[in-house]
Amino acid sequence: MVKQKETFYITTPIYYPSGKFHIGTAYTTVASDAMARYKRLRGYDVRFLTGMDEHGQKIQEVAEAAGLPPQEFVDGIAEGAKKVWRLMDISYDDFIRTTDQHHKASVEKIFQKFLDNGDIYKGEYEGWHCTPCESYFAEAQLVDGNCPDCGRPVQRVKEESYFFNMKKYADRLLAYYNENPHFIEPESRKNEMINNFIKPGLEDLSVSRMSFDWGIKVPGDPKHVIYVWVDALTNYITTLGYASDDDTLFNKYWPADVHVVGKDIVRFHTIYWPIFLMALDLPLPKKVFAHGFIMMKDGKMSKSKGNVVYPEMLVERYGLDATRYFLLRELPFGQDGVFSPESFVERTNYDLANDLGNLLNRTVSMINQYFDGTVPAEGLIETEFDQSLTDFMNLTVEKYEASMEAMQFSTVLGDLWALVSRTNKYIDETTPWVLARDENERGKLASVMSHLVASLRHIAVLLQPFMTNSPKKVIEQLGLEEDSLKWETLGDFNHVPAGVKVIEKGVPIFPRLDADVEIEYIREQMAVTAPKEAEESKEVEYQEVSDEISFEDFMNVDLRVATVTACEKIPKTDKLLKLQVDLGFEQRQVVSGIAEHYEPEALIGEKVIVVANLKPVKLRGELSQGMILAGSSDGVLKLATVDPALENGAQVK
Repeated sequence: MVKQKETFYITTPIYYPSGKFHIGTAYTTVASDAMARYKRLRGYDVRFLTGMDEHGQKIQEVAEAAGLPPQEFVDGIAEGAKKVWRLMDISYDDFIRTTDQHHKASVEKIFQKFLDNGDIYKGEYEGWHCTPCESYFAEAQLVDGNCPDCGRPVQRVKEESYFFNMKKYADRLLAYYNENPHFIEPESRKNEMINNFIKPGLEDLSVSRMSFDWGIKVPGDPKHVIYVWVDALTNYITTLGYASDDDTLFNKYWPADVHVVGKDIVRFHTIYWPIFLMALDLPLPKKVFAHGFIMMKDGKMSKSKGNVVYPEMLVERYGLDATRYFLLRELPFGQDGVFSPESFVERTNYDLANDLGNLLNRTVSMINQYFDGTVPAEGLIETEFDQSLTDFMNLTVEKYEASMEAMQFSTVLGDLWALVSRTNKYIDETTPWVLARDENERGKLASVMSHLVASLRHIAVLLQPFMTNSPKKVIEQLGLEEDSLKWETLGDFNHVPAGVKVIEKGVPIFPRLDADVEIEYIREQMAVTAPKEAEESKEVEYQEVSDEISFEDFMNVDLRVATVTACEKIPKTDKLLKLQVDLGFEQRQVVSGIAEHYEPEALIGEKVIVVANLKPVKLRGELSQGMILAGSSDGVLKLATVDPALENGAQVK
C-alpha cells in the first residue's frame, strides 16, 4: 500500500487589481513560492493558491475612470498578473478570481448560512469608510481624520446594511489565540490585534453595501452587495470546493497550513476570517504570517507616491534568480525592508557573482587543469580540513530546515551563504595549486576537488526553493544529472559517481555588473514612476557627532525602547552595522557605527534605546530611520540598554 503524502496548503492574499503589480506584490508571492517549493522538495503534497480580489467599489470606480466595464477591466489585470507570475516562475496550483462563477455561488451559500444561523442581522450603518482599503472604521480609530491603514481621506456613510455579530465570537477568538501561540506570526502582530481591536471591544461588522453594485448580491435581497472582505476571505475555501457539489479538495487540504499576508491586512485575516470560520463550524488555519513592507528611501513603496519598482524591469535586465534572491535575502521576512539600487547591485555582485559564481568557476577550472576535467572519485586522501567542511555542510542543512519551517528566508540564505564562504575558505586552506606541484599529494588534491563538488552540489540542492534556474546550471557545469538535486541526497558526500566530467570551460552563472551603470539604470527606471517634484534624499557620510544641544532641544528628542531582530555588516565599511529593530508599533532599519565593537549575531534579541524622531538619512546607500544610543569609555563602545521588562515602544523619559 502506497503511503499517502502529507499535505501542505499555502496561500498568498488575493491581490486587489486596481493597477499593475509591483515588487511588493512580487515579494509576497515569491516568498510563498519558496515555501511551496521547499515543501515539495521534502515530499509534501502541496497546494499553492494565489489570485485576485475583483469586486468592490474601488474597482468599479477605477474601471469607470478607464472607460471599461468592471469585468473587462479586471480581465485585463488578471492576464497581466498571470504573465508576471510566469516571468517570476511562480509555481501556483490555482489562481482564483472572485468573479469566478463557482466562487460566487459558494459565497451566496456561505452568506445564507450566516443568516440561517443568526450570525447576521439587518440594521443601519453610519460611520467612516475608506474606499481604497474597503474598510469601515469607528471615529476613534481614525488617525488625524484619515484611514488608519493607508492614510487617505475617509467618507461618512449612512445606509441600510447587514451586520455580522462579531461580539458573539470575541471571547472564543481570544481563547484560540492563547491556545495557539503561533497562530499569528510575528508575535508583535498578535499583540496589535489583542490590544487595538479585541480588548477595546469588537464592533459588529457591516457586511453589505448599497452604494454600488459591482459584487455578489445578498441572497434574497439583491439591492445589497456582499461586503468585499466576506467575498475575498472565503476564497481560501471556495477554491477547494467548499459549499459546492465536489468538496474533495477541501476535505484533503483544509485547514490551510499558512496564509501569507501583508501586515496591513492582518486584522481581516486574524479577526474577521477566524470568526467567519467559527460561524461555519470549520477548523481555523494553522498560521497567519504577516510580512512587512518593502520601503523606499522616502518611506513605504506605493503607487500613490510614485516610487514603484516593477519586477519585470529587474528580471529582464538582471535575471530571475538575482531578483528572487535579492527579495528574500535583503528583506527579513516579517519585518520592513529597504529596496535601493545600491543594495540590489551589491547583492548581485558580491553574493552571486563573487561568492557563488567564482566558487563554481574556480572548481570547474581546477578539475579541468588538474584532472583533465574528470571529478576524482578514487584514491582520495583526506586533508586536515575535509572534516571541518563536511561538518559545516551538515550543520547548514540542520539550520536551514529549522529556519525554513519558521519562514525566516533571509536567515536561511544567510546561513547558506556562510557555507558558500566556508567553501571558498576551504580552497584557501587546502591550497590546491600547491598540492598540484607534488605528485605525492595527488590523493589530497583529489579529495579537495571531490569535497568542492560535494559542497557545490549541496548548495545547489538548498538553493532550489529560492532560485529556479541556477541550481540546474550548477550541476550541469559539474557534469551531474538532475537526480543530484533531490533532497534525499543531502548528506551523501559520495553521491558523485566515478567518471563524471565537468564542463570544459565554465560560464559565469552571474555576470558581474558595472555598479555605477546599473545603479543609475535602476534609478532612471524608478524615476519614471516618481513625481517630478519629489526631491532626492540627501546622501550623507557617516561621522561621529558631539555637538552640544540645549535642554529644550533635548526635550524634543523621542527615545523609544526597541528589540534588535536582525543585524548584519554593511559591505565596504569597517564601522557600520545594519540593524532591524522592533519598536512595538512598527519595524525600522537603523544603521549604527558599532561594527568594531559588536558581532552582528550578538546583538539579536538585545533591548536598545532608539532616537525615534530623527530625520531619516542614507549611510553608505542604506536607509537609517533613527539612531541607537551608545556610550564610549577608554575607546570601547557599549550600547545603552534598558530593563528587559520594558515593552517595545515604551518612551524613555
